[in-house]
Amino acid sequence: MTASSDTAALQPVAASDKDRPASELVVSGFYGPLAHRLALVLLPLRVRPPVVVLAACATGLAAGVALGSTSFVIAALLLQVKTLLDNADGRLARLSGRVSLLGRYLDTEADTALNLVLFAILGAVTGRPWLALAAFCVLTLVLSVDFNLAHLYSEVRGGDPDVIPASGGRSERALELVYRALFAPQDRAIRAFASWRVERALGEVEDTAERRARALAYHDRLTVLVLANLGLSTQLVVLGACLVAGVPALYLWLVVAMSPLLVVLLLRREWLIRRRRAV
Repeated sequence: MTASSDTAALQPVAASDKDRPASELVVSGFYGPLAHRLALVLLPLRVRPPVVVLAACATGLAAGVALGSTSFVIAALLLQVKTLLDNADGRLARLSGRVSLLGRYLDTEADTALNLVLFAILGAVTGRPWLALAAFCVLTLVLSVDFNLAHLYSEVRGGDPDVIPASGGRSERALELVYRALFAPQDRAIRAFASWRVERALGEVEDTAERRARALAYHDRLTVLVLANLGLSTQLVVLGACLVAGVPALYLWLVVAMSPLLVVLLLRREWLIRRRRAV
């Protein structure tokens, strides 16, 4: 073992953690430490993070094949391997200093495409295609709300913007075009809605401290924490449990049930900012 690999092996889990305002419990408690160890193994092998993304996607597709053939336990196990790889690619990128827009775009777009495939197969297996379509739409919205509100939470507290320089490569530009067409409009809508609600609550207030206090009240930690724990890693754990239990349709209903939870979180944020305004 070389000196560089010795140094890498000593790096704590925190060295590869993503800078987020709230942690997903299944990641911080299980997948994160495992993915960190996997990233440390891959680091001296000079494996590129996008390769790990593609491996995660291939594993997810294999899980879809198993799911389609009603091999539910095998599908559940493959989904957990996919989750491990999903957590390892970002950690490998951070440990190796190779965080890139290519990896970010590829990760997001591959996950969304794979989710579409998995929900289509779930719809076929359960005989409830419309329920599966509704669940896919709800999950996509929840993941987008989680991503954008976590960034807004950090921004209003003075966090540094997560800026990654573009490489200008062809693959990166192609993935960026896909992102702008499919994901950017949703991101803008979520951020615009949040900004509109905060501006309404600020009203004619001119005091800088009070404006900040109201914005902080709206972008509360509990909302970010709840959304973080509805993330994709948690989703695949729950889906795996439902598959092992032989009730894949239950997972679809659980995902659809997240839509009223989004409404509850929104109403709570409105209540928090009204309470601050009353004070």
